[in-house]
Amino acid sequence: MTADDVAREIVDACLKIHRKLGPGLLESVYESVLSYELKHRGLDVKIQVPLPVKYEDVFLEVGFRADMIVSELVIVELKSVENVLPVHKKQLLTYVRIADKKLGLLINFGTELMKDGITRIIN
Repeated sequence: MTADDVAREIVDACLKIHRKLGPGLLESVYESVLSYELKHRGLDVKIQVPLPVKYEDVFLEVGFRADMIVSELVIVELKSVENVLPVHKKQLLTYVRIADKKLGLLINFGTELMKDGITRIIN
């Protein structure tokens, strides 16, 4: 599977979850349900993955954590907020760069329509 294939599965799963559960639950609930759904679809899912920063030849554990890395190809950052802020997009771009991935998805389950809560970030 390519990163785009994985991203399609993630988006499809998010649409399904949002239809069934609706907006407004805690981020941790969506994280657990999305993880379950993606694993059920046969994808490898890691949650709350530490992302060390490489500076020169040293890796520094500075507290960055990706909400989810799917099939080692896509970083997923989950939110359940009324509005996504520019800082959320910058945060995901930073995570994508630090992890040396090509694609990140910022998913906001707080929106009325799920299609309005999906932002694709490309490194």
